[in-house]
Amino acid sequence: MADTSDLRNGLIIRFKNELYTVVEFLHVKPGKGGAFVRTTLKNIKTGKVLENTFRSGESLDVVRVERRKYQYLYRDGDFLVCMDNESYDQINIASSFLGDTIDFLKEGFELEVMLDKETIITVEMPMFVNLEVTETEPGLRGDTATNVLKPAKLETGASVNVPLFINAGDILKIDTRTGEYMERVKS
Repeated sequence: MADTSDLRNGLIIRFKNELYTVVEFLHVKPGKGGAFVRTTLKNIKTGKVLENTFRSGESLDVVRVERRKYQYLYRDGDFLVCMDNESYDQINIASSFLGDTIDFLKEGFELEVMLDKETIITVEMPMFVNLEVTETEPGLRGDTATNVLKPAKLETGASVNVPLFINAGDILKIDTRTGEYMERVKS
């Protein structure tokens, strides 16, 4: 068992039967009374942020997690078939782990999977992906007005709003966390 002196940013602990990652912590020694540690915790599954105070020296249940890189191969019903980049073993990951970011998933993309022993805790997409525009209204020379957007369909089937100068066939950098267009990639 660990205690509050082992706290550090990014540490994963089991708290109230849920897994939380430590976002921030501060050791406080008031003039009167005992020392304590004020923490900001983020629930790994739900993303909910929680403020909590631990007494100095209080025991914590630290969870040892392993991060592995997997390559997405194909979709099989509600599961994503992925291959471990080191051992070449294939696993099935429930598509629900990716939520809305699954719209930007393309074969061959690398996913980061957090495992507690053999149990999948979370699956993370790359922060930015490059995808080709398959459908959009044609852009005209000189269409550079700021903040004017049009819809574009990407090769994965997802739709994003893009500036007027984007054409079909362009490669775009997309932020998977927000689902927004970032920039046009020169190929």
